[in-house]
Amino acid sequence: MHTDLSNKLALITGGSRGLGRSTAIALAKSGADVIVTYQSNRAAADEVVAQVQAFGRKAAALPLDFASSNGVADFVSQLHATLSAHFGRTQLDFLVNNAGMGVYAPIAQTTEAQFDLLMQTHFKGPFFLTQALMAHIADGGRVVNISTGLTRFVIPGYGAYAAMKGAMEVLTRYLAKELGARGIAVNTLAPGAIETDFGGGAVRDNAELNQYIASQTALGRVGVPEDIGPAIASLLSESNRWVNAQRIEVSGGMFV
Repeated sequence: MHTDLSNKLALITGGSRGLGRSTAIALAKSGADVIVTYQSNRAAADEVVAQVQAFGRKAAALPLDFASSNGVADFVSQLHATLSAHFGRTQLDFLVNNAGMGVYAPIAQTTEAQFDLLMQTHFKGPFFLTQALMAHIADGGRVVNISTGLTRFVIPGYGAYAAMKGAMEVLTRYLAKELGARGIAVNTLAPGAIETDFGGGAVRDNAELNQYIASQTALGRVGVPEDIGPAIASLLSESNRWVNAQRIEVSGGMFV
């Protein structure tokens, strides 16, 4: 399938590392310009910007902290200025809600602080960011919400995290309905276990866990970021223009 995103502009939250970084690079390879957000690691975000530019595309990095009371408002203000100054335009084509972090805690041991952090990062933050950006997504654009395989299968210890992602999956369908009149498709992409620094890098660095996940995956290995970025790029392309309001799992067949 040919993925041509020439002269499109994507905003990827959490684009300085892991799946967000892989997505930024995949989109640049497909011809898109990219804005990535980062929480605190400006150097990593700048590195992604440089990688995107190496493919001949425009790129920018902006800070976004969902934990800040003015985080979304401050970000939208900076985005306005960046769109005009760096890209000569007023709208985005694509929004990829990817920013996230992991908390491992059985439900019996989950603290209110952990719950609130997960809620802010994975549901409330993306909800109000998407709300604020609705007018800035071009008609015919796309939104992709990143979820997790853990909304389908269960690994104890991720109940609160998976519940927030489950909320985003429901929100995906409502967004698809409410934005459909503008030709904007909204889908969920749910990765399986991926070798990144997510959650302390457990999947990548714990050999026993890695081997166990590989044994439970139809394709016989754990995923890598490069399995996800191109899948997101494909989902944003015209080739998948009729895919809407769907949850698409990209897990190599975990626990099938």
